[in-house]
Parts: sequence; structure tokens; C-alpha cells
Amino acid sequence: MKSVEIKQAAPRYIVVEGPIGVGKTSLVKRLAETFGSEILLEEAEANPFLERFYQNPRQAALPAQLFFLLQRARQTQALRQTDMFQSGRVSDFLMEKDRLFAEVTLEDDELKLYDQVYRQLTLDIPAPDLVIYLQAPVEVLLARIAKRGLGYEKLIESAYLQRLADAYARFFHHYDAAPLLMVNAAAANFVDNDKDYNELVEHVHARRSGRHYLNPLPFNL
Repeated sequence: MKSVEIKQAAPRYIVVEGPIGVGKTSLVKRLAETFGSEILLEEAEANPFLERFYQNPRQAALPAQLFFLLQRARQTQALRQTDMFQSGRVSDFLMEKDRLFAEVTLEDDELKLYDQVYRQLTLDIPAPDLVIYLQAPVEVLLARIAKRGLGYEKLIESAYLQRLADAYARFFHHYDAAPLLMVNAAAANFVDNDKDYNELVEHVHARRSGRHYLNPLPFNL
């Protein structure tokens, strides 16, 4: 795979976000290779409550969410203990998205408990230099989830995925904590299609404050 030539330094801390199945982790790995950055990935498979959550959301929502909160807070806080100016970081999660999931999955009393823990764990977390928000319709997300074939993800229901995608859209409609690149990833292939990927990297180089949009055209146009 060919990548664009790097014309200037990449942002030191890039976050790629979006709902389950949109292609965050695959893009993170390619961006890290392009920019010579370290990779920071959420480790969903390490959550012992996740499969139970998809089987019985009401019963396992709180422990699953608290596990992710503790895991993501530990990983994000660890950024302060390392020298990001040496190699940079590309991550597939934004700390603030943890509460987004909590709002979708938790009852009101559980959310109040969660919020108490969240406020303590997210003090002084580093802000990204750029957030890339990938969007795609639920039917595309479901097809990509099915293609990668993870056992516990087969339990994901389309209604839950739609609520999650809607929550992401609301969250990023108001997001202003870092420069934001909103990307229509429905027909894009940033792993195997160099045209799509190179266009994205050009936008990363052109980053500036505020929000920006990328809508890659289908390859055959």
C-alpha cells in the first residue's frame, strides 16, 4: 500500500472515533505506520463483562461500563507519563466517549454513580491535537461487524447500534475540545484504497482549529 509523502509533522496526539464497526482500529494502525507514531488501543476483549452485556444488557451494563472507564482512564492518564513529542500517539478512543456509552446503557441511578467515578478519573486528561470522527449508516456498521466475525459482537442488535450512532452524532455536533475532522466512511476504504487514505492524510496535514469535513467519492467516479 502506498501512502502520501509526509510534508510536515503530524499532530502529536490523534484520536480516531466513531461507532462500533466503522473502522477505527484499522485506520489507527495505518496512520501510526505513516507518521511513525505509537498506537493506543482500547482493549474490548479484556473486558470480562462485555459478552454478558450483549447477552443481558440490563444485568451487566454497569460493571461493563465501569471496567471500560477504569481501563480507558488508566491508558489516557499514562500519556502524561510518556514523551509524546518523541513519537506521537494515535488512539482509537476518546476519553469523553466513555460517558456517551454510559448514557446509552445505564439507568438513571447507575449513571449518577458512574458520574461520580468519571469525574474523579478524568481530571487533567490530555486533549488530542486532532479528532477524526468516522460516520457510517447502521447497515454498513452491521455488515462490517459481521465480516470481522468476533463472537460476542454477533449479539449486537441493530437498535442498540442505532442508539449508539445517534449518540455519537449528538456528541460531536457540540464537540469543540479539539480540532475535529468529520469523515463519511460509508463507502471509503482507508486500509486498501490508497486514494481514500491519501485524501484523508492530506486533511490531517491541513488541520486547524474548528471542524472540517471529508466525503470521499466512490473509487469508480
